Amino acid sequence: MRVLGLDPGLRHTGWGIIDVFGNRLVHVADGVIHPAADQPLAARLVSLFRQITAVVESFRPDEAAVEETFVNRNPSSTLRLGVARGVVLLAPAECGLPVAEYSANFIKKAVVGAGHAEKSQVQLMVRRLLPGCDGGEPDAADALAVAICHAHHATAQRLLGAQG
Repeated sequence: MRVLGLDPGLRHTGWGIIDVFGNRLVHVADGVIHPAADQPLAARLVSLFRQITAVVESFRPDEAAVEETFVNRNPSSTLRLGVARGVVLLAPAECGLPVAEYSANFIKKAVVGAGHAEKSQVQLMVRRLLPGCDGGEPDAADALAVAICHAHHATAQRLLGAQG
């Protein structure tokens, strides 16, 4: 199974691709999409959509997973992040992929073992769980953590479903 993990943001959207072979995880690719900050919101969203679609078309994942939005103190920032997150959910779904969603705490707990882990701890565990991966930019590491979380969760769900 090939999984696309996405860490949504209007300025920086991280993406990471992993292959899952049973309980073995293999790093395929990762990166960060940086829509032009000087563009109007609609143009930035189109750029985000097109670039995620290009990642899906290039790497052909089987499933996608997206980090849920946390509520920020600034309602305007939260709303703008929600709009970007909508595009991040739409792009893989439009390509026909099932898309799962996980909270930041759930992802951190799945990858690090603690729901309130620091970004540096997430990056360290991503490097350990994906040999050959340098952890890259923090947003890319977060996206890889989303993919790892989904790989573990989806595998467990499949095993439980097969037993029931």
